[in-house]
Amino acid sequence: MPDLSNPKYTIEIIKKYEFAFQKKFGQNFLIDAHVVDKIIRSAMLTKEDCVLEIGPGIGTMTQALAKAAGKVVAVEIDKNLIPILEETLQGYSNISVVNEDILKVDIKELAKIYNEGKPIKVVANLPYYITTPIIMGLFESKVPLESITVMVQKEVADRMQVGPGTKDYGALSLAVQYYAKPEIVANVPPNCFIPRPKVGSAVIRLTKHVKCPVQVAEEGLMFQIIRAAFNQRRKTLINAVGNAADIKVSKEEMAQALTMEGLPITIRGEALTLGQFALLTNHVVKQKE
Repeated sequence: MPDLSNPKYTIEIIKKYEFAFQKKFGQNFLIDAHVVDKIIRSAMLTKEDCVLEIGPGIGTMTQALAKAAGKVVAVEIDKNLIPILEETLQGYSNISVVNEDILKVDIKELAKIYNEGKPIKVVANLPYYITTPIIMGLFESKVPLESITVMVQKEVADRMQVGPGTKDYGALSLAVQYYAKPEIVANVPPNCFIPRPKVGSAVIRLTKHVKCPVQVAEEGLMFQIIRAAFNQRRKTLINAVGNAADIKVSKEEMAQALTMEGLPITIRGEALTLGQFALLTNHVVKQKE
């Protein structure tokens, strides 16, 4: 099978199968061999690795993954792409295609079936409209993971790696950095895709922490506080948390936690680091004991 990262072959396949791009699936096929190579290198794959690819499309990156890794499990939601993948991936004995919605698949079970429950690597050109649910789902469901190397919208990649005091800093930044070390490895312009997206893209590698960088008594409560802080980011942390109906933390408890940490009670969540959110959560938990 010819190299699908050549636009000529991508167009030939699309025409042959009369494939219609589905906006609801966020389909933008990669047509740049240099970008594919960059993603593969950044994922640091070996023949010992089992890779989960989300949204293989017509199999452009799947072919390259199969050459670099031991096993590839490609999860594709669009049933119209399955016959195309059967053609483009023929001859590769280490690829399994699963026609399912990645948000409904038990990825832990996939890791168990295809990699005996050992940590997998995720490599994907993600559909932009579900980037955050996919990444957070991988982390929060405790899937055995080594790393996630994905193409995402540039703005989202920026958001994942920034710190306090920047406009892109938010709940996603803190959640990603709690679970992994983020690093943007390439910026990718719209002309590297068919059809062209309206925004720039970036490849980001998230290397899973062996041990979380902060120690927090109640992880769930910390993320409730973080979400409340950024849902009303122009308010003080005390008011943002106090106004959140789903958090059982009073304004008084939050004020006391801030005081114990030596922070002003007028501070906003956007000024706090992950470590400070963890410490404040621990103070709140102690008050409730």
